[in-house]
Order: sequence, then C-alpha cells, then structure tokens
Amino acid sequence: MKPDLFLRIASALTLLHAVLHTIGGVFGKPVPGPGEIAILAMKTNPFKVMGLNRSYWDFYHGSGLAISVFLLAEAIVFWQLGSLASTSAGSLRPILATFLLGYLGLAVVSYKYFFAPPVITEVFIALCIGLAIVTSGSAVAGGRLPAR
Repeated sequence: MKPDLFLRIASALTLLHAVLHTIGGVFGKPVPGPGEIAILAMKTNPFKVMGLNRSYWDFYHGSGLAISVFLLAEAIVFWQLGSLASTSAGSLRPILATFLLGYLGLAVVSYKYFFAPPVITEVFIALCIGLAIVTSGSAVAGGRLPAR
C-alpha cells in the first residue's frame, strides 16, 4: 500500500476523533451524581485571571474546544500530506515522525487520564502514520517516487 492511503485513513480517523470529542467531550452532559456536582462547582466559583473573571469550567470547556479545533486542523493537514505523499513521500518522513510521536504521547495521556475510545483511536492514527513512514521509505527505495 502507498503512504498517501495511510495518510487519508489517518485523516478520516482524526476527523472522527474531532467530531466525537466535540459531541461527547465538549458538549456532552454528565450523568446525575458526582460528575454533575463537580461541573457545578467548576462553574460557580469564578476568580480573577489577568483582570477577567473566569472559572475552572471556562478553562475546561475552552481547552476541550481548543482540542477539537486542533484535531480538525490535523485532519486537514493529514489529508494535505496525503496529496504530497504521492509525489514526495520521502521528504515527509520527519514531519510524519513528529506526528507519530505526538499521537503516541497523546495515547499515553489519554490512557492515564481518560478512557479507552480515545486511546484506541489515537493508537490507530499513530499506526497509520507509522505505516505511511514505512511505505514512504520503500516507495522511495523502490524507485516509484522521487527522493528529495
């Protein structure tokens, strides 16, 4: 298989991750009980930060939205890298390696602090990126794609 296909799959998985993170993580409602009480406490205790009133809920919700934005941007970047991989796969290897390490790190953080679905998604994204790296090397070595 060619690296561009693995990057398109990584793009689709990252887009799915962004959508599900936004629906469940950012706009999801907690079940009644301790989670609901914690969110209420986060919302009802504002404090001054750099001259503005903010709460821990503002930081939590804003960080969740920021992650959704970054995941969407990464999905677009993976799609664009897939287009570039068809002509210059070898030169993308350092960029892909950075994303690979980033997604492996994100999977570790998700494992420690969250739950299985994001971990599984991030591992599959990392796997696709890793396969794109491996196949980009063989594509260049096999003479199918020009090396830069």
